[in-house]
Amino acid sequence: MSRLNGKVAIVTGGGDAPGLNAVIRAVVLAAEGLGWECYGIRDGFNGLLAPETCAGEPVRRLGEEDVHAIGHLGGTILGSTNRASPLRFPTPQPDGSLRETDRTLEVVQRCRERGLDALVVVGGDGSMAIAEALHRQGLPVVGVPKTIDNDLAHTFSTFGFDTAVGFATECIDRLHTTAYSQHRVMVVEVMGRYAGWIALHAGIAGGAHAVLVPEIPYRIEAVAEAAARLVAGARQG
Repeated sequence: MSRLNGKVAIVTGGGDAPGLNAVIRAVVLAAEGLGWECYGIRDGFNGLLAPETCAGEPVRRLGEEDVHAIGHLGGTILGSTNRASPLRFPTPQPDGSLRETDRTLEVVQRCRERGLDALVVVGGDGSMAIAEALHRQGLPVVGVPKTIDNDLAHTFSTFGFDTAVGFATECIDRLHTTAYSQHRVMVVEVMGRYAGWIALHAGIAGGAHAVLVPEIPYRIEAVAEAAARLVAGARQG
């Protein structure tokens, strides 16, 4: 086994979500507690593959002073992007056009040139796919699941999900007053794409009369009938 350099780096990819800065802080403090050096890669993998596009040092050393009191801040102090996947990185061609190319080997090489022992990849399903590809190329990787949709397998709950549910529930709670005052039925749509976790948790917490999720088939006619009964009951009340 080769000798370790005691260096790790962290990268945040995809969309921003609550908790990203808390993860960065945790990684930095854990590394310092072990006597390791921790580095932050800016703007997803642009910090390694397109450093000239970064607004700041592409790869910067992070210490305790850099992550002090950032846990409550939204977004990520490292920046992020969902358009710079090393698997399909937009690369300029001689004729001025862009072509998507696989640059995962280049990421691995850049990490080795910097003496990094491992890379902490923080992101959703797309970022985890990149992490797996880097792992297959021989780079030690730690994947930290991030998505408000909570749609990553093999993990109980992703960070960002709890905050999203809390906010959606608060909005539903406020709509109850308007619905009651105006004798209306409110239809609330939340984020989640093909995963119904936010709708399910927020709907139950907010006292919704019906919760529709992509995973469970439903008949829109039955939903419309239930809504009509609610309207009739509200008007009589």
